[in-house]
Amino acid sequence: MKPLVLAIVLALATPAALAQAPATPTASATPASPAWVEKSNADAQVLIAAQAKFQPEGFSFFGIPGYDDKVSDLGPGNGKRFRAAMADAKATLEQKLQAERDPNVRQDLQIMIKAADEAIEGSALRERLMLPWTDAPQLVFSGLQGLLSDQTPPERRAKALDRLEAYVGMAPGTTPITRLARERYEERAGDKALLRPTKLEVEQALGNVDTYIAGIGKLFAKYDIEGAQPALDALAKQLEDYEAWARATVLPEARTDATLPPELYAFQLKQFGIDIDPQLLIDRAQVEFMETRAAMTQLAPLVAKAKGLEGIDEGDYIAVIRALKQDTIPNDQLEARYRTVIDAIDPIIRKQGIVDVPNRPMVMRLGTEAESAASPAPHFLPAPLVGNTGQQGQFVLPVSVPNPDGSSLQYDDFNFESAAWTLSAHEGRPGHELQFTAMVERGISLARTLFAFNSVNVEGWALYAEAQMLPYEPIDGQMIALQLRLLRGARAVLDPMLNLGLIDRESARRVLEEEVGVSPAMAKQELDRYMFNAPGQAGSYFYGYSRILQLRMDTELALGPKFDRLAFNNFLLDQGLLPPDLLAKAVEEEFIPAHK
Repeated sequence: MKPLVLAIVLALATPAALAQAPATPTASATPASPAWVEKSNADAQVLIAAQAKFQPEGFSFFGIPGYDDKVSDLGPGNGKRFRAAMADAKATLEQKLQAERDPNVRQDLQIMIKAADEAIEGSALRERLMLPWTDAPQLVFSGLQGLLSDQTPPERRAKALDRLEAYVGMAPGTTPITRLARERYEERAGDKALLRPTKLEVEQALGNVDTYIAGIGKLFAKYDIEGAQPALDALAKQLEDYEAWARATVLPEARTDATLPPELYAFQLKQFGIDIDPQLLIDRAQVEFMETRAAMTQLAPLVAKAKGLEGIDEGDYIAVIRALKQDTIPNDQLEARYRTVIDAIDPIIRKQGIVDVPNRPMVMRLGTEAESAASPAPHFLPAPLVGNTGQQGQFVLPVSVPNPDGSSLQYDDFNFESAAWTLSAHEGRPGHELQFTAMVERGISLARTLFAFNSVNVEGWALYAEAQMLPYEPIDGQMIALQLRLLRGARAVLDPMLNLGLIDRESARRVLEEEVGVSPAMAKQELDRYMFNAPGQAGSYFYGYSRILQLRMDTELALGPKFDRLAFNNFLLDQGLLPPDLLAKAVEEEFIPAHK
């Protein structure tokens, strides 16, 4: 039962890992919002209050006050109580909708009512079909790291001890989160019809426990939180006991078949914003894959010549990519080398009139060992959406992928110069960093950020941002941009095929490593994403990108020579995280008439 707010972090990383780097204040605080946004945000408190009682960590992460010392509700009947709270919130929002006349506020109310409906549907579906397994160690690590961050004010960091004590049952009225997680599993384990967690996800979760324990200890030491040692000792013992219980009880019953029931996978797709049949998604993505592969084959000889690559088959794009990877950047130089590329991107964006960008540098850093365990893919961590006083989001680059046995697989996909261009464009500017910064700085309503969220919008914009930058990058950067586009096509083919039982993991791994050219580390995190970390999410990149391209083409046809790329892209950012149909409606009813 993931709250909708945490889906944002889940879509940008898998699963939720939170921030730990110094903030660079913006030039000014968040500007005053229009009156209708203030009204909408007041209405949003209804849904926030209902959801935050059950998973407060995500709302705390995004800056919603009052939840820093609270922890997830895994108590008896939590699913039933969650659905009742959502139904009450929905009824209140429907009453507000009947009385509301402002079209913008009405749309936001409709967005929140739909979000409540989907929350109820998802909770009921999972309760009916799945045995409730919780990766409690990761839940605790993510919840504590969200507070123990340089971006978090000291007075809020102090609440980390309160949250820690609530996790271990030392706070008044609390029960250890590991005990509650066990009880929810055991009370329904006798129902053999319920879908067990996959063996792969349980093994990986158990392999990460020691890393999380060490990572939590380092966070409390870094921020010198006094009086935490008794609770830390209790947490270490509880997490170790939870690992032993899960190894003895959960792992033997874990399923080896990762396919999901069709109705559950269909809901996963809908939750992420994919509103077409999975087979149609596969068909469209196969065409994208083949066309991108052909473009890479054409570009490969030019890249080999430009970079002086010798001793390889110049017509083999995989061989060219592997040769480019030989120019490895040591880990201790990654941030500095990426910074060189990042600093070069903003002037290009401005000169080419792609989109408006802030007059301040972007934050980029490497992930810690514990962060890499929780979130092994490159990702963007948003800054607080509420009460933001200058905090910035962060582009985080992990350098390894953990194995269940405690060892790590090392990436070679991002630590070379050619890869820095498109990865920075996706996670940074004009991609995720710019989109989430715009939501804070332009005063977009909470309904269009927290509750309109869909991965199709978020990842579609980031892939569109890559495409906007591609013509202005060095030719070797263009090759890797196409490789990552090829990966997004592969995702939209392999994720549904794996979850519908149309391909096995080994065959999917072969496609990723031999046809796309990613490392074994990247292939592992990709397959884990498709099969248990976020089934259904991976197709949102290609689908979201295709929807934006379709919308842009419709707009260009409607406006002809009056089409303005800068104005169009800025307008998309102004809409927050609207799903594709609502975004298209805004363009058709507002942008096009205003520019005709």
